[in-house]
Amino acid sequence: MKEQLEEIIKQAYTKTNKNIFTFLTGAGISSESGIPTYRGVDGIWVKGTKFHKPEEFGTFNYFSENPEEVWQYSLFRKKMFESVKPNESHHELVEIENMLQDRFHLITQNIDNLHRNAGTKRIYEIHGNNREIKCSKGCKEIIRLPDEIEGKNIDEDLTKKDIELLKCKECGSWMRPNILWFDEYYDEKTNKKFSSLKIAKNSGILFIIGTSGATNLPIAIAQSTLKYGGTIVDINTEDNQFTKLIQDKKNKLIIRSTSTEALQMIKEIIKNVSENDSEKIKSADNSLI
Repeated sequence: MKEQLEEIIKQAYTKTNKNIFTFLTGAGISSESGIPTYRGVDGIWVKGTKFHKPEEFGTFNYFSENPEEVWQYSLFRKKMFESVKPNESHHELVEIENMLQDRFHLITQNIDNLHRNAGTKRIYEIHGNNREIKCSKGCKEIIRLPDEIEGKNIDEDLTKKDIELLKCKECGSWMRPNILWFDEYYDEKTNKKFSSLKIAKNSGILFIIGTSGATNLPIAIAQSTLKYGGTIVDINTEDNQFTKLIQDKKNKLIIRSTSTEALQMIKEIIKNVSENDSEKIKSADNSLI
C-alpha cells in the first residue's frame, strides 16, 4: 500500500497541471480532539438535541419555529469547540501545507474551527462555520458572532443581552448561525460550492479523511476529481459512500487506518519526493555550467 501511495504522490507532484493536492475532511478528523461525531452512539446529535433526528432539528424550518432552542444548542456546541484543541492530524496537515504551499488545498465539512486554530490557511469550509452569523431574512452581509455571546451548557438559557445581540440591526429578525442545514442548498457565498468544485477538477490527488460522504457536495467533489483524471485516496477506518463510488475505478487507493497514521506517511512521502525533485533540478543546473 505504501509503495502504491508513493507512486501516486510522485506522479501528482511531478505534473505541470492538475497537480493540486486536496484534502477533504469530516467529523472523524476532529474526534481525537474530543469532539464526538454526529450520528454515532455518543454522537453530538444524541447528546445535544433532546434526541431529535438530525434531519428534523438541523433545519432552517425548525430554527424558524424554535430560534431560542436552536441558538441554545449552537452555543452549547460553541462551548464544546472552545474547550478542545487541534489534534495531531490537524497539525500534520499544516506541515503538509507548508511543504506544498499553493499546491495544497483543504476542503472541510467541519464547523469547529480546529483546522484554522492549527494554522491551516488554504481552507474552504463547505458547511459554514460557527464563528459567523447572518440574518435569517437575508439582510446585509455575514458578520462575526459577537464576542459578548459566550458558549453555554446544554441546559443554560439565552440571556436578555444574548437575544438583543442575536437580532438583525437592519430588520429586527433573528440572526442565524452561518452553517448549512439539512433543508438548505449549497451556494458559493456560505459554502464555497463552485470554488471547491473547481479545486477538485484540478486536483491530482483528493485525500478523503474522516468522512463518510453523507452529503452531496463532498460526493460531487470526489466525482469531479475522478472525471478529470485525478486519484481518490479514501482514508477512513471503515467503508463509506466514497468507497462505493471508487471501488471499480483504477485511479484510487483505499487506506484503512487512523487519520494521523496516514497523514504522517503522506507527509514523509511528500518530503522525500520534494527533496529528490530539488536534487534533480540542482544536478540539471550544474550540468549547464
